[in-house]
Parts: sequence; structure tokens; C-alpha cells
Amino acid sequence: MSNQNMNIGERVKGLRLKNGISIEELAQKSGLSESIISGIEAQTLSPPLGNIVILANVFQVTVGEIFGDSADSPFCIVRKDDQKTVSRFGSANGKSSSYSYKSLGHQKANRQMEPFLVTLNPATNPSYEPNQHVGEEIIYVLEGQVEVRLADHTDILNPGDSIYYDSNLPHVVSCHGGSAATILAVIYAKKELEIF
Repeated sequence: MSNQNMNIGERVKGLRLKNGISIEELAQKSGLSESIISGIEAQTLSPPLGNIVILANVFQVTVGEIFGDSADSPFCIVRKDDQKTVSRFGSANGKSSSYSYKSLGHQKANRQMEPFLVTLNPATNPSYEPNQHVGEEIIYVLEGQVEVRLADHTDILNPGDSIYYDSNLPHVVSCHGGSAATILAVIYAKKELEIF
């Protein structure tokens, strides 16, 4: 399973068709535009993790299910050579996008968190739309420099720095400077329990 490319576009389309909804209906339910959903399904647009969280909530599945995780074990050990690389492309011609990520919990059943090892690449066109979704996130910088924008606050994180925030804040996490950065990102994407 080494560096297995995950086809998120096919899974999103499959879940949409399984639920019997059109792209227009999915756009209305998710708040994402029809062009974004079409781009994800056609693999001409690479979805940030925030969009995947939003789609998972609409489909009422875990984020891991969109990645095709088996999630059939009470624990998950991911060896370095067995990490699943999620393939992200910025355009139809296969141009690399601003980041790639590896799921670190793909076999853990009933998980409440989604852990990822994320590589942030320097952007040639650094204009990112903020993400917003249900949950919380923690980011720990392993290598390089990372720029974090949360609503009106911008900060630069260095190796050893971390940030923990509510995902409903508009947020952008990107590479800062000319060298790639590596972060450990953990997303808690479950909706809060309803109290009866």
C-alpha cells in the first residue's frame, strides 16, 4: 500500500450518486459551489481538508470514508512505508497543488479525530480561499515555516510551534517562504452531541 494514490473525486461522486443527489443539491447542502464540486469529481480541483470535512458531514460519513479508509480495527499503526498519500492536483494537466497529505489513522474504527502528515509546498500563486467547517484542529510544525490566517489574525509558525483553533473560524494554512514545510495536523470533525 506504499504511497497509494487516493482518488477522492471518484469517492465524492460515488457518495453523491449513492445518496441520489445532483451536483446542484450537493452545492446547496454543503455551501460549496457547483464548480468546486464538479472540479473535485473531475479531479481538476484538489479539495482542501476543510472541503472534505464539509462533504463528509453532508454525506454523514467520516472523513476517512471519503479517503477510502477501511476503518476496521480498534487500533492503527501506520509504518513509514505504508502511509497512504492523498494525491492532489491543481489542474487537469496534473500540475502539483499547494499541499499533499497522508492519513495516519486509516484503519482505526470509530475514530473521533483525523490525523494527517501534511506537506505544504511554496505556492506560485499564493491566493487561498479560507476554509470553515465544524470541528477543531491542532497543527504542529515539524519542518519549515507555516503561515496561519485565522479570521483577522495572521502568524508565522516555526518548527516546534503549534496552534489549536476552532475550525468554524475562517482559516488558511499555507507554506511560508521558498521551502516546503511539514506539519502534523489533527482534525476533530464530529458534530457536537445533541442533548435530549
